Amino acid sequence: MRLTPEQQDEVAAQRGEARPTRRATVPALEEILYEPLPVLDHGFIRVIDYMGEDAAIVQAARVSYGRGTRRVSEDQGLINYLMRHRHTTPFEMCEIKYHVKLPIFVARQWIRHRTANVNEYSARYSILDNEFYVPAPEHLAAQATTNRQGREEVLEGAAAQRVLDLLRRDAERAYAGYAELLNEDATGTPIDPALPGLARELARINLTLGFYTQWYWKTDLHNLMHFLSLRADPHAQYEIRAYAEAMLATLARWVPMTHAAFLEYRMNAALMSAKGLAVVRRLLAGETVMLPPRVARADGGARAAGAVTEPMLRRLPSRRHRRRVRFRASRESRPPHHLIILVGYRHEPNFGHSLGRQAQALHRLPCVLRDAPKSALSMRDRGVSSF
Repeated sequence: MRLTPEQQDEVAAQRGEARPTRRATVPALEEILYEPLPVLDHGFIRVIDYMGEDAAIVQAARVSYGRGTRRVSEDQGLINYLMRHRHTTPFEMCEIKYHVKLPIFVARQWIRHRTANVNEYSARYSILDNEFYVPAPEHLAAQATTNRQGREEVLEGAAAQRVLDLLRRDAERAYAGYAELLNEDATGTPIDPALPGLARELARINLTLGFYTQWYWKTDLHNLMHFLSLRADPHAQYEIRAYAEAMLATLARWVPMTHAAFLEYRMNAALMSAKGLAVVRRLLAGETVMLPPRVARADGGARAAGAVTEPMLRRLPSRRHRRRVRFRASRESRPPHHLIILVGYRHEPNFGHSLGRQAQALHRLPCVLRDAPKSALSMRDRGVSSF
């Protein structure tokens, strides 16, 4: 059950009540106000309240009364400017409050973002529901060999079933022990009057991190976008990413112009190092650039090399070594001034294609685009790696 009967009654009452207001409201967000949006197997997010809209950001940026500019295109242009140049204060004028039901291990990751107001369900005062997270089979994966906090190959067949059975069995046994220690039902009535029940603050000790908790989470728009830029990223753990993606959809309803700018200049943008940018400028100017990358040897050492070609990549001993090579220029068997871009599969494929189009348009620089392998980007990579 995603909502308790009491919560369902509360949602029905809230959605059935109309409140006249002089405040700016957003019809698209009002449509889903209070409604639970499903996440994972038993979780959800609900938008409980919000303040401000795109016009409030424009108004704050212009420090004026009224709605600021009169044309939508001007508002969008200003918001794009603020996002592009990281002028964050106007975005802090908008706030939103969510009700979130999530596994405890996801909450422990989430709480690392310390720029929100949080009030969590207390297992000292209330009894937790018998609801725990079990991953879908397609999300059961083995530990990654090159990333200590990631997963790799999906488990299948008997191996996957063994994990699912173990997760369910452990959670069911943990909750049975929890209920026995409490010795009371959800109403507080003793199950066995002859036995004393353990205090709720102690009975919860043996529950696993897969059990669900709930909280109210309120933050401003700037910090919400920072949260989403990290947790909706493909490198984030799937379980918290599922919540971030649901929240990203609410952002699109709430502040559509800001959402568009956020995707353009944050989520789908790439950050280059100063050295990387210098190399791209030289290439766009028509200069031949032969980079000396450090190519790993089988023994774990490194050696200087000339321009790296695709055959050389294939000869590297493992995926771990191949991941170190991202963005290289070469003239081998190609016309001069070729720009070879390995397009990032997991982060932002459009970056490589966009850069290639710009090079061709501005300097008629021949470009060759190559898709990087699915596992080609490590956790810290952001589009184009540093040189």
